[in-house]
Amino acid sequence: MLSQFKKIGILGKPSDPSIAITLNILCQFLCDNGHQIFIDSNSAKFVDGSLANSCELKNLAKNIDLLIAVGGDGTFLTGARAIALHNIPLIGVNLGRLGFLVDISPEELTSNLIPILNGNFIKEERYLLRTKIIRNGETIHEDTAVNEVVVHRWVTPSMIEIITKINGVYLNSQRSDGLVISTPTGSTAYALSAGGPILHPALNALVLVPLNPHTLSNRPIVINDDAEIELSFCQTKQINALVTCDSVEIPEVLISDKILIKKEPNPITILHPEQHEFFHILREKLDWSAGYHN
Repeated sequence: MLSQFKKIGILGKPSDPSIAITLNILCQFLCDNGHQIFIDSNSAKFVDGSLANSCELKNLAKNIDLLIAVGGDGTFLTGARAIALHNIPLIGVNLGRLGFLVDISPEELTSNLIPILNGNFIKEERYLLRTKIIRNGETIHEDTAVNEVVVHRWVTPSMIEIITKINGVYLNSQRSDGLVISTPTGSTAYALSAGGPILHPALNALVLVPLNPHTLSNRPIVINDDAEIELSFCQTKQINALVTCDSVEIPEVLISDKILIKKEPNPITILHPEQHEFFHILREKLDWSAGYHN
């Protein structure tokens, strides 16, 4: 098999031993077709050691031309953040439940991979968010998110009061359980559960979705993805907030801190089978039009 992808990385869901069957089938298939394989060290225990080189996740991107994430959307997001700065494409194999991002089933694994590895695929770029926590004028923490950045109330029964500015211009203040700032990719995740709209992945947009706002007129708002979002707090009583980037926690954010969120300039690249179609994914995953036959 001639392929532009000579060195292929594999990331599996490490907490699920049932993944072993799919990982071994995948590794054997890639080996038989002349690819060199590097597998995340947490997943390496599930495969025949002669098939793949074990590699820590933080070093995986340095050794590969392509990453295959095997699991659910959570595994895919972990892989996406690991390769975000390395311009390495990503493929998702779905062993999870819903799986908006992982669109290849284990039953169709090899039949879908053969054309992709031969250069026949749909290429899609998705942008990430870069989050900075600013304290006393200095950045104390940075992280990236593919789906969303969320500010939650934490270790308090009270709502938090969040001030939002867009490009330095005051938007609003709200008392709520928190706020979701979502990319189009994340609009089918937590933001959707919180009542936000579904954004087509090709849109240059972000959506801000309040979590259980005290004032019901506080509704989701869609903005241009080139905007810089600044969040701060207007409490007088010291509380801690919790910030998450795709469920990765940044704890102990103080009310005196500022949170800056902006689109990461370099997108990730996802490779889909040629039959991939976004609206089909929505119908299938959300069970839309179940009785319709075209």
